[in-house]
Amino acid sequence: MASHHYPNTTRDFRGRRWLSVFLRSAHLVAVIAFATVLLQTTTPLPEYAGSAVLITGVLIWLLDIWYKPGHLVEGAGLSMLLKLALIVWMIFAPDLRVPLFWIIVVWSGVFSHAPASFRNARLPGVELAGGKLSKKL
Repeated sequence: MASHHYPNTTRDFRGRRWLSVFLRSAHLVAVIAFATVLLQTTTPLPEYAGSAVLITGVLIWLLDIWYKPGHLVEGAGLSMLLKLALIVWMIFAPDLRVPLFWIIVVWSGVFSHAPASFRNARLPGVELAGGKLSKKL
Protein backbone atom coordinates (compact mmCIF):
# COMPACT_ATOMS: atom_id res chain seq x y z
CA MET A 1 0.00 0.00 0.00
CA ALA A 2 1.36 3.39 -0.97
CA SER A 3 1.81 5.93 1.74
CA HIS A 4 1.80 9.66 1.30
CA HIS A 5 4.63 11.70 2.68
CA TYR A 6 2.67 14.91 2.71
CA PRO A 7 -0.47 15.95 4.58
CA ASN A 8 -3.75 15.71 2.68
CA THR A 9 -4.81 19.30 3.30
CA THR A 10 -6.15 22.05 1.09
CA ARG A 11 -5.35 25.70 0.95
CA ASP A 12 -7.64 28.48 -0.17
CA PHE A 13 -7.84 32.23 -0.54
CA ARG A 14 -10.62 34.69 -1.21
CA GLY A 15 -11.28 34.79 -4.94
CA ARG A 16 -9.58 31.45 -5.71
CA ARG A 17 -12.71 30.02 -7.33
CA TRP A 18 -13.18 33.00 -9.64
CA LEU A 19 -9.48 33.02 -10.52
CA SER A 20 -9.84 29.37 -11.48
CA VAL A 21 -12.93 30.19 -13.58
CA PHE A 22 -11.10 32.89 -15.53
CA LEU A 23 -7.94 30.79 -15.95
CA ARG A 24 -9.99 27.88 -17.30
CA SER A 25 -11.75 30.25 -19.70
CA ALA A 26 -8.41 31.66 -20.86
CA HIS A 27 -7.16 28.10 -21.31
CA LEU A 28 -10.18 27.27 -23.49
CA VAL A 29 -9.45 30.33 -25.64
CA ALA A 30 -5.80 29.28 -25.97
CA VAL A 31 -6.73 25.71 -26.93
CA ILE A 32 -9.13 26.92 -29.62
CA ALA A 33 -6.59 29.42 -30.95
CA PHE A 34 -3.94 26.68 -31.07
CA ALA A 35 -6.38 24.32 -32.83
CA THR A 36 -7.08 26.93 -35.52
CA VAL A 37 -3.37 27.12 -36.24
CA LEU A 38 -3.03 23.34 -36.37
CA LEU A 39 -6.18 22.69 -38.39
CA GLN A 40 -6.09 25.69 -40.72
CA THR A 41 -7.33 24.78 -44.19
CA THR A 42 -7.65 26.69 -47.42
CA THR A 43 -11.43 26.16 -47.66
CA PRO A 44 -13.70 27.78 -45.09
CA LEU A 45 -16.36 25.81 -43.27
CA PRO A 46 -19.71 25.76 -45.04
CA GLU A 47 -22.03 28.65 -44.21
CA TYR A 48 -24.58 26.26 -42.70
CA ALA A 49 -22.20 25.39 -39.85
CA GLY A 50 -23.42 28.44 -37.90
CA SER A 51 -27.02 27.37 -38.43
CA ALA A 52 -26.16 23.88 -37.14
CA VAL A 53 -24.69 25.42 -33.98
CA LEU A 54 -27.81 27.57 -33.54
CA ILE A 55 -30.25 24.69 -34.08
CA THR A 56 -28.46 22.28 -31.74
CA GLY A 57 -28.06 25.05 -29.15
CA VAL A 58 -31.77 25.89 -29.25
CA LEU A 59 -32.66 22.20 -28.91
CA ILE A 60 -30.34 21.80 -25.90
CA TRP A 61 -31.78 24.95 -24.30
CA LEU A 62 -35.38 23.78 -24.87
CA LEU A 63 -34.59 20.33 -23.46
CA ASP A 64 -33.01 21.93 -20.38
CA ILE A 65 -36.08 24.15 -19.89
CA TRP A 66 -38.42 21.19 -20.33
CA TYR A 67 -36.42 19.17 -17.78
CA LYS A 68 -36.13 22.04 -15.29
CA PRO A 69 -38.56 24.90 -16.00
CA GLY A 70 -36.78 27.08 -13.42
CA HIS A 71 -33.75 27.06 -15.72
CA LEU A 72 -35.52 29.78 -17.70
CA VAL A 73 -35.08 32.31 -14.89
CA GLU A 74 -31.61 31.21 -13.72
CA GLY A 75 -28.28 32.65 -14.77
CA ALA A 76 -27.30 29.55 -16.77
CA GLY A 77 -30.55 29.52 -18.76
CA LEU A 78 -30.36 33.24 -19.45
CA SER A 79 -26.69 32.87 -20.35
CA MET A 80 -27.62 30.25 -22.94
CA LEU A 81 -30.26 32.59 -24.38
CA LEU A 82 -27.62 35.32 -24.72
CA LYS A 83 -25.23 32.92 -26.47
CA LEU A 84 -27.97 31.90 -28.91
CA ALA A 85 -28.66 35.57 -29.65
CA LEU A 86 -24.94 36.12 -30.32
CA ILE A 87 -24.94 33.15 -32.73
CA VAL A 88 -27.88 34.66 -34.62
CA TRP A 89 -25.92 37.91 -34.75
CA MET A 90 -22.91 35.99 -36.14
CA ILE A 91 -25.05 34.50 -38.92
CA PHE A 92 -26.26 37.92 -40.07
CA ALA A 93 -23.06 39.92 -39.43
CA PRO A 94 -20.15 38.06 -41.05
CA ASP A 95 -17.69 40.87 -40.21
CA LEU A 96 -18.34 40.37 -36.49
CA ARG A 97 -18.11 36.56 -36.44
CA VAL A 98 -14.62 36.31 -34.99
CA PRO A 99 -15.06 38.70 -32.04
CA LEU A 100 -18.54 37.32 -31.29
CA PHE A 101 -17.16 33.78 -31.39
CA TRP A 102 -14.50 34.64 -28.79
CA ILE A 103 -17.08 36.39 -26.60
CA ILE A 104 -19.18 33.21 -26.67
CA VAL A 105 -16.16 31.04 -25.82
CA VAL A 106 -15.16 33.16 -22.82
CA TRP A 107 -18.78 33.55 -21.67
CA SER A 108 -19.25 29.76 -21.90
CA GLY A 109 -16.09 29.11 -19.92
CA VAL A 110 -17.16 31.45 -17.15
CA PHE A 111 -20.66 29.97 -16.84
CA SER A 112 -19.56 26.35 -17.06
CA HIS A 113 -16.98 26.71 -14.29
CA ALA A 114 -18.64 29.31 -12.07
CA PRO A 115 -19.97 28.26 -8.68
CA ALA A 116 -23.51 26.85 -8.67
CA SER A 117 -24.64 29.83 -6.59
CA PHE A 118 -23.77 32.05 -9.58
CA ARG A 119 -25.00 29.73 -12.38
CA ASN A 120 -28.28 28.98 -10.61
CA ALA A 121 -28.97 32.49 -9.31
CA ARG A 122 -32.54 33.51 -10.15
CA LEU A 123 -33.76 36.78 -11.57
CA PRO A 124 -34.90 38.99 -8.70
CA GLY A 125 -38.67 39.36 -8.44
CA VAL A 126 -39.47 36.41 -10.72
CA GLU A 127 -41.12 33.27 -9.39
CA LEU A 128 -41.93 29.97 -11.03
CA ALA A 129 -45.19 28.48 -9.74
CA GLY A 130 -46.87 25.50 -11.33
CA GLY A 131 -44.50 25.65 -14.30
CA LYS A 132 -45.50 29.25 -15.10
CA LEU A 133 -43.53 32.45 -14.63
CA SER A 134 -44.96 35.15 -12.38
CA LYS A 135 -43.62 38.39 -10.98
CA LYS A 136 -43.52 39.04 -7.27
CA LEU A 137 -45.08 42.34 -6.28
